[in-house]
Amino acid sequence: MNEWLLPLGVLSAAIALSVPLGRYMAWAMQPGRMWRARQGFERAAGKLFGSAADTEQSWQGYALSMLLFNLAMFTLAYLIFVSQGVLPLNPDGKAGLEPSLAFNTAASFTANTNLQHYSGEQSLSYFTQLFSIMWLQFVSAATGIAAVVALCRGLAGSATLGNFYRDVWRATVLLLLPLAMIVAPLLVMTGVPMTLQGAAVAHTLEGLTQIIARGPVAAVVAIKQLGTNGGGFFGPNSTHPFENPGFVSNIVENVAILLIPMATVWMFGRMTGRRRHATVIFAVMLTLFIGLGAAAVVTEQAPTRAFADLPVAEAPNLEGKELRFGGAAGPLWAVSTTATSNGSVNAMHDSLNPLTGLMPMIGMWLNVTFGGVGVGFINLFIFIIVAVFLAGLMVGRTPEYLTRKVEAREMKLATLALLAHPLFIVGGTALFVVTGWGAATTANPGSHGLSEIVYEFSSAAANNGSGFEGLGDNTVAWNIATGVVMLLARFIPIIAPLAIVASLAAKRSAPESAGTFRVDTPLFAAILLGTVLIVGALLFMPLGVLGPMAEHLAGSA
Repeated sequence: MNEWLLPLGVLSAAIALSVPLGRYMAWAMQPGRMWRARQGFERAAGKLFGSAADTEQSWQGYALSMLLFNLAMFTLAYLIFVSQGVLPLNPDGKAGLEPSLAFNTAASFTANTNLQHYSGEQSLSYFTQLFSIMWLQFVSAATGIAAVVALCRGLAGSATLGNFYRDVWRATVLLLLPLAMIVAPLLVMTGVPMTLQGAAVAHTLEGLTQIIARGPVAAVVAIKQLGTNGGGFFGPNSTHPFENPGFVSNIVENVAILLIPMATVWMFGRMTGRRRHATVIFAVMLTLFIGLGAAAVVTEQAPTRAFADLPVAEAPNLEGKELRFGGAAGPLWAVSTTATSNGSVNAMHDSLNPLTGLMPMIGMWLNVTFGGVGVGFINLFIFIIVAVFLAGLMVGRTPEYLTRKVEAREMKLATLALLAHPLFIVGGTALFVVTGWGAATTANPGSHGLSEIVYEFSSAAANNGSGFEGLGDNTVAWNIATGVVMLLARFIPIIAPLAIVASLAAKRSAPESAGTFRVDTPLFAAILLGTVLIVGALLFMPLGVLGPMAEHLAGSA
């Protein structure tokens, strides 16, 4: 029973906090009535972005502004990475990154993925950590929030989607920054370092000298979790005692991972005036999360195969775990971080039992279980359109969503967004399995080696960032391939839904009648859940069978 207390506590706290946060997010992202301080924030956006922040934008203008803004972010980040050796706040003399690694890292943090083919404390200066890594963790998360806010406006019937630059500003200064200023001091109180001094030099009892990396860790970790970023200050990420010192910090960070993705659903309900529909969506996401989390905790109770035939007592799998967190904390975090596209880890996913390792893969394959900040709801919106279309076909009625007809144009765009995700994963996996680019970099043969490659492309395509770290992924081939996948997989699933909501908003609203298929009922929840599971199984079942399932069966034989 003790194994279930932590998951229940974390989930309950996240749900309870998400409801008032969703109300606040709806206020923060909509102009409405403003306090004097809020008016000052709005004027600051005008001064920062100039006339670009003054106009209401169509979906094309909104998408173009998003792409230009992110291109500028990518370019600036790349320049900082390659030239950090001559920049300030570099007390330990870190050199610039190799070009392909700099490309991968810039793409990763611009795309809110935070896939790390480097070890932060060994490769990055304090300047890079603060003014590239942490800055990107704010603005890339704000991009996702801005996108879902634009989607909400379109679904509410607005002819325009707002202004991208103003939305990014609101998400950054009214939401992410205040939350980070709450979470960072909490982390400091639990023992997370916060300093600009260089590495500490310690002299051991044996007379040896030890260099202990440190830095502005609490500030980076706070936004790393809140923005579903996941990029760690240290290579071991949240398994490192400076990023996650103990049981209390583990709870704070795990709740922070889930908080904004959950609150986004409640924000959608308020912005569109469809709170019952939002409750149905939240219930579907929560059902998926509980299913994955429970399966991960249960399957990780089996002993690890690494200890098979050794003279040791059988116990739940503790390989790759931090014992200070307890046995359930690793599988719970593994599901939380992949269900939300966060990507941080407090246990090594490569050491999970095969079926446990399948759970985070499923979270990334479905990519709708709360998902990343903003984009998790956007991804589920695609499944909502498909579910509504299928329901309309079954009852012989023109499909409608929120009183507007779903027709061929919307389905074509939904199909594009839906199929892009498996294309990046399956296509990348196939290419790297049959070439030395992948086969020569796996740490294990057979099914587990395949899982390492599948996991890496799944993580890149889902904008997640975690990995089966037995993989030697810091090569030119891996850096370029995953960098391209991260960028394409970030923006295609955002732009296509924006086009869909703009198309829906332009249509005449049909009055609801007795024949209208309602989307705020348990029946629709069941249809939506079934759509997600059936489509997900059709797209990804072969990868699960050839990888983790085959490994499990081989170990049981």
